[in-house]
Amino acid sequence: MKRARLAADIGGTFTDVVLEHGRRRHSAKVLTTPRAPEEGMLEGIARVLAEAALVPSQVGVLIHGTTLATNALIERKGARTALVTTAGFRDVLEMGYEKRYEHYDLELELPAPLVPRELRFPVEERITAKGEIRSPLLESSFEEIIERIKEQKIEAVAIGFLHSYVNDCHEKQAEEILAAALPGVPVTLSSAVCPEIREYERFSTACANAYVQPLMASYLARLAAELKRRGFGCPLYLMTSGGGLTTLETARRFPVRLVESGPAGGAILSAGLARENGLDEVLSFDMGGTTAKICFIGQGRAEQSRKFEVARVWRNLKGSGLPVRIPVTEMVEIGAGGGSIARLDELKRIQVGPASAGAEPGPACYARGGSEPTVTDANVALGRIDPDAFAGGTLKLDRAAAERALLGRLGAALGFDASWAAAGIGEIVEENMASAARVHAIERGKAAERCTMIAFGGGAPLHAARLAAKLGMSRVLVPVDASVGSAVGFLRAPVAFELVRSLQLRDDFFEVSRINKILGKMQNEAETIVAAGALGAKLKTRRGVEMRYLGQGHEISVPLPARALDAKDAVRLRAEYESRYEQQFGLRISDVPVEFLTWSVNVSTISRELKTKNALKKKKAKAVASGKREVFDPKSGTSRPIPTYLRRDLTPGMQFAGPALAIEPQTTTLVPRGWRCSVTAAGHLLLENQT
Repeated sequence: MKRARLAADIGGTFTDVVLEHGRRRHSAKVLTTPRAPEEGMLEGIARVLAEAALVPSQVGVLIHGTTLATNALIERKGARTALVTTAGFRDVLEMGYEKRYEHYDLELELPAPLVPRELRFPVEERITAKGEIRSPLLESSFEEIIERIKEQKIEAVAIGFLHSYVNDCHEKQAEEILAAALPGVPVTLSSAVCPEIREYERFSTACANAYVQPLMASYLARLAAELKRRGFGCPLYLMTSGGGLTTLETARRFPVRLVESGPAGGAILSAGLARENGLDEVLSFDMGGTTAKICFIGQGRAEQSRKFEVARVWRNLKGSGLPVRIPVTEMVEIGAGGGSIARLDELKRIQVGPASAGAEPGPACYARGGSEPTVTDANVALGRIDPDAFAGGTLKLDRAAAERALLGRLGAALGFDASWAAAGIGEIVEENMASAARVHAIERGKAAERCTMIAFGGGAPLHAARLAAKLGMSRVLVPVDASVGSAVGFLRAPVAFELVRSLQLRDDFFEVSRINKILGKMQNEAETIVAAGALGAKLKTRRGVEMRYLGQGHEISVPLPARALDAKDAVRLRAEYESRYEQQFGLRISDVPVEFLTWSVNVSTISRELKTKNALKKKKAKAVASGKREVFDPKSGTSRPIPTYLRRDLTPGMQFAGPALAIEPQTTTLVPRGWRCSVTAAGHLLLENQT
């Protein structure tokens, strides 16, 4: 008998659980339990198992993504961490990039380092950029450092030495000394977590990994023990920020790679849907309870990056957060979820987010102690959400409480009733998301209007069509089980691991033997890690190199062939780089040498794909409405009854025109006036602008 597959995504507000057993799929959405995240997850798992009439021993695999590491970094609730670094480089974390992210702000707030200065300990040692030992590690200096670490009750240590990405012998030597003197204190090497050039980003990544390691190790140990106690004997995989699955042991070593695990699942879902439906250009739109995430999908693959910022301190501005160098899905994340709080600024303008009501106390309509108006409160007051059927009926909403919050915090000061205050929140949050998408499109050289939007998450289907209209897009696809889309994406993810190494070469000094030696070593290491969780599945490899013109400070990634490189590849790689550079910047610089900087190897299992391609449309048939609901219409300023359709009754080929609502247990799709909704052959909802 085929065993079931489970996926669980712990978000800031809701925890989503999906179970697949053969062709059947069951899902649950429960409130996240911030104090003990595993409790909400286990509740959701118990719920879907009961619904499917299965027991834990019938589950073949459990895939998990969590915001725990992210929240620890944002809320500064990680371990008390020390940094041991090269003498003279103690203040690298403080100096950062030595530039301002907002040039004219006289009250500029910079992100505080995770490790304060008094816990950063310099050591006499020096390795050159070529990997040569100029000054040996002074072991005697560790006596005082160890005493200070014990006095300060340090819970984790990061080691970051200059140029350790090219020669890590001193970091390993320091690790041996600290491990012997400090049993039980985890040690992170910058050369292990981020073996790349640029010491600020490398040190920052190592400190972030050390900062969350005790918390994540404890959480994962508790979760594994509780799953075993409940009868689960299946492997537990963790979702990484780059869109691959990794084993429990690797997650314990490199927890920083889990910081964007949930959103990565959504990108995998969108990429799979793009391939299955022949969509070359897609904008993935994921809106949950705390944030909204926007990601471009090209040729059936989400864009990837190796640079990410966490814990931004000001307006989500680039440069206002802590950099981490990890494989990550390229996306923009903004504070625009269902729980995002609305307020008035000094000019009495409505502002939404980034602060969120979260799961505790939640929006005012949850009746759990929240009093601030949120996006969810606005949708309830507008009539777009049925208070009695929210989250599959597991959470009854209080519409009167939502209206009181809207009036008390916004309406009274503006002279609006609750409906107009709610409409204002909806307009602002959609414009915020549209602005973020426009900026992201410009930065990536994309034309949003050419894309099909794929909308998922509990809040996205309510706002997708209006957001698409603002971006000039005419098609929106709302997939089956949209409300738990990221968890569904987990079930499509491959077991994967990516390794990088910095090796700085020029195209006129292309040392093929050194390159092939490094790539081969990385290949073997990545294959060993992936094979531990691949369960015999076939593996594939993707390799790449980051390149730049000599003298530039930014790189463009270029794919490498799977074979061993030869001298002629220098010319081919330069041509590919210049083509990509011209596509992004509109010119080529032919008389300047090209540098190869950082080499990467990604090994993964081969993902499951549907055997047949599903057309977006099939036959045509008119859908029959199940009823009507009073929904406020800002254009007319009145509430009007509009048709409602139960998604479970909609079959492939059925169509209906907006304004209308398509209702399912865990989300609702708003079809505005001028839009038409049709059901695809696979059961997805396709919204098309008819104006």
